[in-house]
Amino acid sequence: MSFYRHILLGLDLSPESGQVVEHVKALFDKKDTRVSLVHVQEPMSFAYGGDIPMDLSDLQTQLEEQATKRLNEISDQLSGFQVDKHVIIGQPANEMHRFARENDVDLIVVGSHGRHGLALIFGSTANGVLHGATCDVLAVRIRED
Repeated sequence: MSFYRHILLGLDLSPESGQVVEHVKALFDKKDTRVSLVHVQEPMSFAYGGDIPMDLSDLQTQLEEQATKRLNEISDQLSGFQVDKHVIIGQPANEMHRFARENDVDLIVVGSHGRHGLALIFGSTANGVLHGATCDVLAVRIRED
């Protein structure tokens, strides 16, 4: 039996996300572990500062649909686990913290690129998730091949 019963798997849906999924498959018992696949998209108006005088809702909807499709593909890789999928609009670290609190998550798993210098100063989702989480956090080092 796994100590962790409900895992939030925070994914950016990059090709490297597969490395994080593989770690979860290797580390946790399929029978006893629920996995919530979570992808958080920042609102288009936030990403562009609201300076673009156009309606971005159609583009936002298309991005959500693409994310949902990708989460469905990833879910197929986690056969045997109880999996649910969520595309959430907001700030990634904050939304993962909120989801974890509201859904009794025991562990948040995210990928970490191990950035240094300016890239680290200006923010890393993994770092943001770590600082402020009310449960354990596992940062999986992404290997740049």
